[in-house]
Amino acid sequence: MGKGKTEMNKRLVLSIAGAAALATSLALAAKVNPIVGGKEMFPTKNIIENAVNSADHTTLVAAVKAAGLVDTLEGPGPFTVFAPVNAAFDKLPAGTVDNLLKPENKPTLVKILTYHVVAGRLSAADIAKQIKAGKGKAALKTVSGGTLWAMMDGKSIVLKDEKGGMSKITQSDVFQSNGVIDVVDSVLLPN
Repeated sequence: MGKGKTEMNKRLVLSIAGAAALATSLALAAKVNPIVGGKEMFPTKNIIENAVNSADHTTLVAAVKAAGLVDTLEGPGPFTVFAPVNAAFDKLPAGTVDNLLKPENKPTLVKILTYHVVAGRLSAADIAKQIKAGKGKAALKTVSGGTLWAMMDGKSIVLKDEKGGMSKITQSDVFQSNGVIDVVDSVLLPN
């Protein structure tokens, strides 16, 4: 009777160990996608397909549509987009966004929006390496032809625009099928 009980205990231990291994494997396989603006961002979708679902980026999406940049940002890229949240647009002087959305101001809107885009798929680690190689500052050439400067502020990456304004990356490495989105807390302004 002792031998049968020992054998049963061994089977029970092996069954528990097997169940634990399976649970661990399933947990690792079920990678959680980042949440932006209350919605899950899927790496199989493009920048626009994900951005339209973010409650924090409705102003940016409206501006991208008004500027006629939807097709570009749905294209193959890859792009790194520094995406200002609605509160970032709210920091601009009253009436600025409404004025930029007018058809006659489309060229200015396009310039501002493309100033938030860098060609390539730059992760936060990539930007940090460039900052280190640049001895504390990395120059990022934007799609608009302007320059952004990336720096470290403690463990955070901050961007300085051509007007001297600063914007902090509050959420990085939101990977898309055609690039990456980094959420920023201020609108970046070119000269």
